[in-house]
Amino acid sequence: MGADFNEELQKCFEVLKQGGLILYPTDTVWGIGCDATNPEAVQKVYALKNREDSKALICLVANQAMLERHVKEVPEVAYDIMDLATKPTTIVFDEPIGVAQNLVAEDNTLAIRVASDKFCQYLINKFRKPIVSTSANISGEPTPKRFKDIGPEILKGVDYVVNLPDENKDPSPSSIIKLGNDGQVKVIRE
Repeated sequence: MGADFNEELQKCFEVLKQGGLILYPTDTVWGIGCDATNPEAVQKVYALKNREDSKALICLVANQAMLERHVKEVPEVAYDIMDLATKPTTIVFDEPIGVAQNLVAEDNTLAIRVASDKFCQYLINKFRKPIVSTSANISGEPTPKRFKDIGPEILKGVDYVVNLPDENKDPSPSSIIKLGNDGQVKVIRE
């Protein structure tokens, strides 16, 4: 954990606190992030991605305790999925609580992932709130796998770009599994 790491955390923390957007490495691909409880910040993400806000974004939490604070009821099977998953897995939960309303899908669900990489975990723990994570591309364009593939309009459109190297050798977007309170399980993206 070098000085760089801590410095990057601090800079991201300041930007998130002010409702700004960060471009940061996640446990999957590089992500555009913001305070998931701030509707103005969430709106900026939609605007930058040129995406309708009816398309929900993924939200990252640091641990299961934070997850439990932002979902009315975490189904038992969610814990099994999180424990058994071999790759980053995002779970779509019913009835999210305490996040920006424009982050929540029309059917009152929210996609949440417990971050598994160190930078995200430290940042979210420091921030004490969930943060948005969405791929660093304009809607409809391919998801950039490497930092060098991220387009100039995204780099210019965020308030801060994290200056840390690509950790992931072969990053890919997370799996997405939808869990209903009625016990339904549906794979949205493998």
